[in-house]
Amino acid sequence: MTVTPHRANFLLDRDRLHQFLLDCQQSLTEKEPTKIVSISQEIYPADPLALLQEISAPQQRHFYFEKRDLIAGKGFAIAALDSAIHLTAAGTDRFAVAQNFIRSCLASTIAIGADSLPFSGPHFFCSFAFFDENISANSYFPPATVFLPKWQIARLQDTCTIVANEIVRKDLNLKIITENIWQVFDRIASRKFSKVTFAANTSLSLKQIPVNNARQFKTSVKSALESIADRDLSKIVLSQAINVISQTPFSLIDSLNNLRISYPGCYVFSTSNGKGQNFIGASPERLISIHNDRLATDALAGSGPRGRTEAEDAKLAVGLLNSEKDIREHRVVIDFIADRLYNLGITPEFSPQPRLLQLSNIQHLWTPVTAKIPANIHLLEILSQLHPTPAVAGLPRDTALEKIRRWESCDRSLYAAPLGWIDRRGNGEFAVGIRSALIDGNRAILYAGAGIVAGSEPDKELAEIQLKLQALLDALV
Repeated sequence: MTVTPHRANFLLDRDRLHQFLLDCQQSLTEKEPTKIVSISQEIYPADPLALLQEISAPQQRHFYFEKRDLIAGKGFAIAALDSAIHLTAAGTDRFAVAQNFIRSCLASTIAIGADSLPFSGPHFFCSFAFFDENISANSYFPPATVFLPKWQIARLQDTCTIVANEIVRKDLNLKIITENIWQVFDRIASRKFSKVTFAANTSLSLKQIPVNNARQFKTSVKSALESIADRDLSKIVLSQAINVISQTPFSLIDSLNNLRISYPGCYVFSTSNGKGQNFIGASPERLISIHNDRLATDALAGSGPRGRTEAEDAKLAVGLLNSEKDIREHRVVIDFIADRLYNLGITPEFSPQPRLLQLSNIQHLWTPVTAKIPANIHLLEILSQLHPTPAVAGLPRDTALEKIRRWESCDRSLYAAPLGWIDRRGNGEFAVGIRSALIDGNRAILYAGAGIVAGSEPDKELAEIQLKLQALLDALV
């Protein structure tokens, strides 16, 4: 990838923008018939969610990713709008195919503009379904999707960076392309969309229809416990899904806004398939982040409710930290992550004792894991080894995956799967798509799961899932 720093604000000057694109077009050859131009510029601080609300169209791909940090003040939000180029893939090599696609795109990319800004330059937004292949022909999302957006707006504290990406080919009318880019940028930079516009009426009457009813779920838990007793499994994560029907279409933006207000410590996300369906959620679990060759991941397993009073909350916290069953479930995840990293030549660092990650209605055993990453290892190579962790699948992994397919009646799609972004330097961040819902007009499918180990009780596991589902039900509007 060629990086060309320019002081000129190309997005503010149509003539300079047109001339630059024309120069790129005239440099094309038979060996290099296309180029990707990526232009970065700082704009007045805006809310990326507000821009998603105003600029994105239902039939366009989008990706939204936000994590607030109210304590350190370093929260970020990114909105990726429309697709300049994309890839979909399936199969056991889907992570490698995605990695090669990104590398190929970067090889023909010219990045110009404000190169030192946070989130400057081309970013690739990725969603990988839970399974390598879709079970149903009617699955909403492919097993792998990677796209470079036409527009990316990111905010880190008070710095807001806009990135415009465009494919340049010989047959393009660059005057039309230039005018389109300039008009969209002018609209985004106009400061009209600094805040989310709330819906007038947020009271909904929701009808809930279980995809797999309580009796079926408890039966699956009992079958899992029998397999664990027979030593076929040491752990399996079983999920439950419910259909929620509203009298009016769900509001994507208002639902996301509710989630980010209620769960500021979580990754709030949304991705669209370009056909009007959106997968959203508020996940407490980071699968992987890499920044400046430092990896961070989370072992998150073992859960319990929050208390209604400070005394009850403290008692429940101590109970979770001392729960033999939950500590054993947590240890399985840590050992898996450490083993996978060691196999790649990466040495993990983590505390021997888990902490608590406390959310508004639930708390989890949590162990952050960090490591130094060798320069020759790509983020997606690590991701392919970590997904799915025992926190969302089980152990042995292949056995757990086979039984999940057999016992669960709902297609997981992007539930419990990796969603995130990768930049040109190999940095990136992926969350696990738990506490999530698929929104399709006035219908939503809500997903949540529970880890089953020796000592699990069907009624308690069902109660844990219902606690997780309630967070999503409360947010939908």
